[in-house]
Amino acid sequence: MSSARKLSRIEVFPTLDSTSLEAKRRAGLGEGGPLWIVALRQTAGYGRRGTEWVQTEGDIAATFLFRAEGSQERLPELSFVAALALADAVRKFAPRAALSFKWPNDLLAGGAKIAGLLLELVGDAPLVALGCGVNIVSAPKGLAYPTARLLDVIDAAPPAPRQFVEALDETFAFRRRQWSGEGFAPIRAEWLDGAESLGRPVRIETPAGLAEGLFEDLDLSGALILNSNGERRVIAAGAVLPPASRRP
Repeated sequence: MSSARKLSRIEVFPTLDSTSLEAKRRAGLGEGGPLWIVALRQTAGYGRRGTEWVQTEGDIAATFLFRAEGSQERLPELSFVAALALADAVRKFAPRAALSFKWPNDLLAGGAKIAGLLLELVGDAPLVALGCGVNIVSAPKGLAYPTARLLDVIDAAPPAPRQFVEALDETFAFRRRQWSGEGFAPIRAEWLDGAESLGRPVRIETPAGLAEGLFEDLDLSGALILNSNGERRVIAAGAVLPPASRRP
C-alpha cells in the first residue's frame, strides 16, 4: 500500500445527528466526494435496517461519500471490499488482533463485534455512502451480538478518530484498486478465509423470518449459502445471530 497517495478530504465535526445523513445532505447539494465525514459524537446514528448506532466519544463514526466504479449490480460487492479494508486498517494499530468477518458487514475481534459497515446508494448510482463505526474505547452492552473494543487488543494508545480514518482511507483505496483490477473473486476468497462460522451451524434473521443451517459458502454476488438439512438456500439479506452459548 503506497503512502504517496493523496488522502481523500476528511471533515471532522464535534457533533452531528448522523454522518450518513450529513453525507446524503451534502450529496443533495452536489457533493460527489471523495469525502470522509467524521463525527466525534452522533445524536441519531443508525445502522442496517435503521437500528440505533451506539457511539461513545473516542469511537469512530464516519461516512465516506464517493463515486464507485463498476455497474450498479456489482455495488453490493463493495461491502466485502470495505470489510477487508477495515480489517487492514485495524491491523495497522493492532497487528496481533484475532479478526474475523461476520456476514454481511461486521468485523469481529476474538469473536465479538468491533466494527460495522453500512453501504447505501445516494441519489443516482454510482454515488455511494459507506458508513463505518468502530469501537475504539468502548464496547456497548445490551446489543444482539457480543462487542469488543480496539483498546483491548492494542499495546499502545488508541488512535484518534482522524488518525484511524486516514489509515482506512489508504486501505480502502488499495482494496478498491484490487477489486477494479482483479474482480470480486480474490476479495470473496480472502473474506471467506477469515469468515466467522464458515462450515458451522448459524442462525440468520432474514426478512422472511429465522433461517438455520450450516454456513456453507458465499455465492458469486456475496449472498450467503445456507445448507438446511441438505437443502441449499441462498440468503441475500439478513443478519447472523450470535450462537446460543455466546449471547450477551
